[in-house]
Amino acid sequence: MFSKTLYSAFMSSPDQGGLRIGALSSRVGLSTHTLRAWESRYGVLDPTRSAGGYRLYSPADEARIERMKRLLAEGLAPAQAAEVVLADPTGAAPPVTAVPASSTDHRDHVGFEGVKEDLRRALDAFDEPAAQAVLDRALGDLSLNSVLRGVVVPYLADLGDRWEQGTATVAQEHFASNVLRGRLAGLARGWGAGGGPSVVLACPPGELHDLALLVFGIVLARRGWAVTYLGTSTPVEELTSAVQATSPILVVVASTDPARFEHVAAELAALAGRSTLALAGAGATASLAERLGATLLDGDPVTQAELVKATG
Repeated sequence: MFSKTLYSAFMSSPDQGGLRIGALSSRVGLSTHTLRAWESRYGVLDPTRSAGGYRLYSPADEARIERMKRLLAEGLAPAQAAEVVLADPTGAAPPVTAVPASSTDHRDHVGFEGVKEDLRRALDAFDEPAAQAVLDRALGDLSLNSVLRGVVVPYLADLGDRWEQGTATVAQEHFASNVLRGRLAGLARGWGAGGGPSVVLACPPGELHDLALLVFGIVLARRGWAVTYLGTSTPVEELTSAVQATSPILVVVASTDPARFEHVAAELAALAGRSTLALAGAGATASLAERLGATLLDGDPVTQAELVKATG
């Protein structure tokens, strides 16, 4: 077994002028597959070689990766972000405005069916490493919003349909949901620290399906919102307490079942009288939203998060 000192020397070689790719991966929070893809496809990384032939990455490489991450968070596709980084390595140029969702590069929509099929095959086979590799490749090629909208959300809808039809087992549904929840939770890290408008997200009592709400919150966070996430089966009195404590611009309650809303309709109407309330999910309808004094968020969670405005 490597000692800690030997392991550090093996992974990182400052005396030779850089970091090995594994060490760089740990520092920037991206997989080695993504880093290699950005190096070979876009030329964002410019490593030197050690005496032993290993690629060594410099602080400038790390800085370009961090700038790539910021641009991707703003909605740019990897190819577009790389063009910006390479055109202005210092990052001194004014911020770049991302391409609107309605005019996303056509390349982001190519191959979604193949990616979804690969993801479905891996998750149905209970192969977590393969599923993570599929997501790594997709995120290396496409913008985060494109992967969420074109792969993750359609996969979740398909999984729900197959579960209802009995063509996906309970074990498969639970396994896939937990793998995707873990991946989304990683993307949600630090989302409460946004400096923009604040939002509280929750599901009503009894609602256990919250992955689409997680996606919604991730996209909002990438737009600068500060997210307070309460998650599944939240008692309305607890939701109300959280709203009083955080004074959000917006409160979103999501459910796949209209009955979940109806059971707490009076409490939600009271909440809507004090805060801007929106209903989301398959269980939300225009008539219900109107009756409760809420706004209806109707559509896929990525697009809804891109369109929502801070009006409070």
